[in-house]
Parts: sequence; C-alpha cells; structure tokens
Amino acid sequence: MIPTALTIAGSDPSGGAGIQADLKTFSASNVYGMAVITALTAQNTVGVHDVMVVSPGFVASQLDAVMSDIPPHAVKTGMLGSASTVEVVSEKLRAYRAMRIVVDPVMVSSSGAVLLDGPGVQALKRELLPLAELITPNLAEASHLSGIEVRDITGMEEAARRIHGVGARNVLVKGGHLDGEAVDVFFNGSEIVHFSSGRISSSNLHGTGCVLSAAITSGLALGHDLHASIAVAKGFVTAAIERALAIGKGSGPVNPLSGI
Repeated sequence: MIPTALTIAGSDPSGGAGIQADLKTFSASNVYGMAVITALTAQNTVGVHDVMVVSPGFVASQLDAVMSDIPPHAVKTGMLGSASTVEVVSEKLRAYRAMRIVVDPVMVSSSGAVLLDGPGVQALKRELLPLAELITPNLAEASHLSGIEVRDITGMEEAARRIHGVGARNVLVKGGHLDGEAVDVFFNGSEIVHFSSGRISSSNLHGTGCVLSAAITSGLALGHDLHASIAVAKGFVTAAIERALAIGKGSGPVNPLSGI
C-alpha cells in the first residue's frame, strides 16, 4: 500500500514554506503527497507581502475531490486563514473520518503578518483541536493558545499542559526560538517528554515549522507511532537546517530535500 499524506495549507510562491515545503518533505519521506490550498500568499525570504484567502466553498470542493478518491493515511493543517475555513476543514475531516491529523496552528508569520485572526483562533480551538492527534505551536502560538507568555522551558511545559486542557490530545511546543539547545516539549496528558537536538547557528530558517509538522505527518502516514514520528522528524529538520539554502535577500529556506 502506498502511504499518502494530505496538507491543507497556504501556498508560498518562493517555495520555502507552506504547501511547497510540505510536499517536498512528503516526497523526501517516501510518502505520496497531496495538497488542498487554503490561501495564496505573496511572500519570499524577506516576508509576507499580501494574502488572498481561498473561499471556504472552494476549499470544501478540493477536500471532497481528494478525500473521496484518495483517502490520506495522515493529514496536516497549516495556514487556514479564516474562521470559515477552519470550520469547513473541520467539517470535512469529520465527514471523511480522517485520522492521524497534525495541526500546525499558523497564526502570524515570522515577519509579523497576521495569518489567522481572533475568530479563526477560536474556531481552531473549538472545531479543529479535538480532531487532532497532535498540535505543534511555536512559542508565540503557544503563548496565544495557553494565555501565558512562554519564555523558557518551564513556560513551555505549562503552556503544553494548558493547551492540552483546551482539548488537544497531544501537544508539542516548539522551542526553536529559545537560546541554547533546541528543545521541543511534548505533553500527552500524563507525561512531559523533551525532544532535544544541538542548535545549529543559521540565519536561513524559512519553513522550519512547516517542515517539522510535515515530517511528523509523514511518519504517521508510514504507520509509526507518535513518539517515533516526532523523533525522526526532529532529526529530519536538523538535517534540513544544516543544509539550508543561502538564497534570497532574507532568511533562506531550510532544505527538506537534503537527504535525496
């Protein structure tokens, strides 16, 4: 059986993040990748310059077309753009009984562009979070979802507990923006686990979060358990950062194809 994975996310025309990064990651992981586009962005290594959200009705049509024909073994969501889109994505995932869902709660770009407004965040908490096997917020997203300011590993652990309390089954708070060793904090309702790797000094980090969540999704599509999928994905991202591409005028993209 061919392992399949679906990304539901925004498009990055420069290729470093969004569905482009997700599909590269799926391919590098030997998983057949599919994509439903929720938004078109005008972005590059410097930042996000404009956003056009795809209508929720057309997002629904894309989901129907894909999921009625090729049911994915795992699904990830990235940029959803609006409360209406969050709601229609959640509705379709329920209707098609999608399993092994990874939610990357994309809210604000690294350059500061708002990618999901307040009503969208509330819809994500209410509709999408209960469907997810894992949510992967960065420090800013974890702060927003938990209601506390996350500045260190202790704060990451508390945020993970609070986000779990909101309805997430498993939480992975990403610590890439902290100093020192790169530590991600996992919480499943009963235990805290740290996934650590050495920090690589690089200014070319565009797409890191997308690649991590896509790599975890790939592991789940391949039939691995959640812990193994996270551990392998952590190594995958480390390699992608080590071989990041110094292209563009800003933060160049990590390289998910580094192992091919």
